[in-house]
Amino acid sequence: MARRKKVDLRLPTASAIEDAWQRQAMRTAIEKARAVISGGAVSPMAPVGRLSDVEWGWIVASVLFGWISERATQAAANGLEAEEMIRNTGIDPSPWGAGAIAAALPELADAKVDWSVSLGDLSRDEMVAFLGDAYALITKAIRARDLGKKLITKKPPRGTALDGKPWDDPIPEFEKVD
Repeated sequence: MARRKKVDLRLPTASAIEDAWQRQAMRTAIEKARAVISGGAVSPMAPVGRLSDVEWGWIVASVLFGWISERATQAAANGLEAEEMIRNTGIDPSPWGAGAIAAALPELADAKVDWSVSLGDLSRDEMVAFLGDAYALITKAIRARDLGKKLITKKPPRGTALDGKPWDDPIPEFEKVD
């Protein structure tokens, strides 16, 4: 009689579970894109290179909405915070991080660095100063993204004084015309 080999059962790791969730979210996103085509919004016979911007919009929106919907469902089913689940894309660098960095780029252009030379030619002190400016701006952008205070993306209007009026006032009500 042959001896059976002892098999140790292990619980799946957190990364394996996250990987399975990401694959399910991608399957859902692909299903939604296929539904746009089978539903008639995009012709199934249209070559990809001839799709209009509107048709591409339908496909991209369905993919995004499908992926986000699945990640939100996973969050609710597992008692996790939905926004964090949606932010966790598994892509490196994170699109959320890259977006915050991109928001900081216009201000980074104002850094006190000689842009006529390549970064490799900067002295150690100049490079430290430049990276310090970049770090401060990226940190500010990440805080703005996470706290929603619009510290980066909403700037006061240029030109005339505001006469004490806030620049983030609500949209005014319009009078009803009979």
